[in-house]
Amino acid sequence: MRKWVLSGILASEETYLSHLEALLLPMKPLKAAATTSQPVLTSQQIETIFFKVPELYEIHKEFYDGLFPRVQQWSHQQRVGDLFQKLVSQGPQNLQQHWSAAHSSLLYLCFWCQDLLKHTPVSHPDHPLLQDALRISQNFLSSINEEITPRRQSMTVKKGEHRQLLKDSFMVELVEGARKLRHVFLFTDLFLCAKLKKQIGGKSQQYDCKWYIPLTDLSFQMVDESEAVPNIPLVPDEELDAMKIKISQIKNDIQREKRANKGSKVIERLKKKLSEQESLLLLMSPNMAFRVHNRNGKSYTFLISSDYERAEWRENIREQQKKCDFSLTSVELQMLTNSCVKLQTVHNIPLTINKEDDESPGLYGFLNVIVHSATGFKQSSNLYCTLEVDSFGYFVNKAKTRVYRDTTEPNWNEEFEIELEGSQTLRILCYEKCYNKTKLTKEDGESTDRIMGKGQIQLDPQVLQDKDWQRTVISMNGVEVKLSVKFTSREFSLKRMPSRKQTGVFGVKIAIVTKRERSKVPYIVRQCVEEIERRGMEEVGIYRVSGVATDIQALKAAFDVNNKDVSVMMSEMDVNAIAGTLKLYFRELPEPLFTDELYPNFAEGIALSDPVAKESCMLNLLLSLPEPNLVTFLFLLDHLKRVAERESVNKMSLHNLATVFGPTLLRPSEKDSKIPANPTQPITMTDSWSLEVMSQVQVLLYFLQLETIPTPDSKRQSILFSTEV
Repeated sequence: MRKWVLSGILASEETYLSHLEALLLPMKPLKAAATTSQPVLTSQQIETIFFKVPELYEIHKEFYDGLFPRVQQWSHQQRVGDLFQKLVSQGPQNLQQHWSAAHSSLLYLCFWCQDLLKHTPVSHPDHPLLQDALRISQNFLSSINEEITPRRQSMTVKKGEHRQLLKDSFMVELVEGARKLRHVFLFTDLFLCAKLKKQIGGKSQQYDCKWYIPLTDLSFQMVDESEAVPNIPLVPDEELDAMKIKISQIKNDIQREKRANKGSKVIERLKKKLSEQESLLLLMSPNMAFRVHNRNGKSYTFLISSDYERAEWRENIREQQKKCDFSLTSVELQMLTNSCVKLQTVHNIPLTINKEDDESPGLYGFLNVIVHSATGFKQSSNLYCTLEVDSFGYFVNKAKTRVYRDTTEPNWNEEFEIELEGSQTLRILCYEKCYNKTKLTKEDGESTDRIMGKGQIQLDPQVLQDKDWQRTVISMNGVEVKLSVKFTSREFSLKRMPSRKQTGVFGVKIAIVTKRERSKVPYIVRQCVEEIERRGMEEVGIYRVSGVATDIQALKAAFDVNNKDVSVMMSEMDVNAIAGTLKLYFRELPEPLFTDELYPNFAEGIALSDPVAKESCMLNLLLSLPEPNLVTFLFLLDHLKRVAERESVNKMSLHNLATVFGPTLLRPSEKDSKIPANPTQPITMTDSWSLEVMSQVQVLLYFLQLETIPTPDSKRQSILFSTEV
């Protein structure tokens, strides 16, 4: 029966070859005429019409010439599987851009292999070869068949199993010191890194495989311990901030054009610019290394923004490594790469360009989070949690609980106030603190505490609009963490409200406080700065990471009643709570440190392009501040510069500090704030306000970057030689 099937295949191939020969007959004279002054067809037209015909003829002629003598000299043990395997391996390489021909040819190959397998015993040497030829044909068909679903999730692999796509994402790869945007795909048996090719002439998207690692060969531990961890090129915060400003400006322009009902071409052009800026921000912002290593010693480095993503990728890969088997030919790799366009689940970079008009642009304001407790740990550990929120497409660590020692059921009951900038997701990561340095896991070239669990919740504006606390439970690998959250929009949370009690310090004008205390700088500012400089200068994220809200409120109450034990209280509290108290003091001043009167002038001065004019304007404005405001600002400015000197340890640059303190010191008081006309609607922040906040950051950054601030002799004397400070 096998001989009769093969005889039919030979007859079919004979007909196919005769048709190809008929096509080739006019090709040679047409090619010759193309070089004359009066060509019938151009060389390009000939190439298009006869695309790959000579190659196809050679492949099928070789197949026919090999099969014919074997059928003529037939025996039951005759082997032909190698010929089919070779044919199906050569065909796809020559038909990658000729989908209709590939589809037709490979359909016949599939039918032939299926017919032969029906009549080929499993013990016959041809059986595995024919199975392999059938598998390759089906895989290639799955990548070009227009009838399959756009997001086909699996491909047939050896032994009848399925290669499934488990996860894919845009990531930044570090290649010879340069950042490259990649699309990575995790399949059931391999990890593939691809680059999206540029689209030319309306062609559909295509991927180019940069490299891949079989999961059986992938490790997170360095194969060669002497291998140096590559230096990560850090992008200055000022550049990232400039990108954010451009993004906000373009989004403003898009909304303005929509309101004016301008043509779609203008809006599409702006959206293209927005996409370019957001892609650039995604490329430049992440700085956390995620490394994968091949058993052959080759290592690859990605840059991500959060420990959450790094842990998620590791978990997914390790889980799959327990049950994967690997087999991949070069042809299958090409087919798999081609299929990535249809397999991908992440189609766009994770920023605002991809949001529809009716989608929430995220929340702006303050999110109060109480981390209550956790259950489900199997053994006693030293446990703590960190909180992250997204901003401009990447995640930032915002808060950290204290370490709860030797327990399976930690009860933190700590409240944090987290600032949101267009945020849509709150993440929580639970760690085991490892005090024994020899037990620390060493991956990505650095020592880390062990992640015990992670989870996230979406920040739904409709749900959080209710100003009451919302309780929730986050499940993570058998562990449950209990949280409460409450959102206050920036429009309401940043209102400067004078205190009804003028005997305290919070919400009281700085001139009244300094006069009452007979000091140049308020006692609360001096005490907080002194304590932070004593033990907080090397605290990672000092002033950026939130302190425990209950501790901050306790310190606020103590300063307001002039509690003599406040210094003892501070010495026993986490340094982030002290930093939070100092920020809260400036935030609750009834008038900003830079005053309502001068604020518009500072905003205009920082926008000047001439550096000489800018310096003159900014310094004159600064020296126009009331003396208590000026002296307090210069005292704080010197402190912030000293904090930035430890940037290599605390990760707080001048720009980071300006981002934290700029709006706090410059934001106008309530009478100049904009309250939404319809507070029943989900509250977000307009991009124009975002630009205003960035302007406030730039003002403070300008003074932080000045080496010296010249002051008139009279003021210098009062600042430098006052015994009251």
